[in-house]
Amino acid sequence: MASRQELSDFLASIERRAFKHAMFAVRDEDASLDLVQDAMLKLAEKYADKPAAELPMLFHRILQNGITDHFRRQKVRNTWTTLFSSLIPKDSDGSDYDPLDMLEAQEGSPRAESAADQVERAQVLGAIEAEIGKLPARQREAFLMRYWEEMDVAETASAMGCSEGSVKTHCSGATHALARALKARGITL
Repeated sequence: MASRQELSDFLASIERRAFKHAMFAVRDEDASLDLVQDAMLKLAEKYADKPAAELPMLFHRILQNGITDHFRRQKVRNTWTTLFSSLIPKDSDGSDYDPLDMLEAQEGSPRAESAADQVERAQVLGAIEAEIGKLPARQREAFLMRYWEEMDVAETASAMGCSEGSVKTHCSGATHALARALKARGITL
């Protein structure tokens, strides 16, 4: 059974990545915040009695179910419009808005790089995020869980509700698609 502190520490450690994960899926800041908050509440209410090692897998499954439910509700409400046309939030100047870009770096983080290096890195990260957003939903989900959340194949399969072979197939497709897209943009990692 996870202690209150273990649950609290887990939720604190996952909140930013979970928000980003939801943003990749729904492309709506408010909906993403709601999805992450709902997933955290459900985890705390219904699964606080589970061992701490099971929390990441349970949380991701709850979040994915919430994202699926979000799309189902949206489809019912907006049957006449496509899902993707309304999911990209814009700033007042028309550019994409990423709330995580507004967060300050923690003290002790590497700030010794030049402004040119920072701009280049921001552009590369922006390109990677854009390409991740273009992946099919299941590929994106598997890719983010495996490589961003560092879950193993079995955990990812359990969280996604599919076989380990499917996870491997989705991850392979995602990495190949990302590699092609980034190479086409002239980005080598």
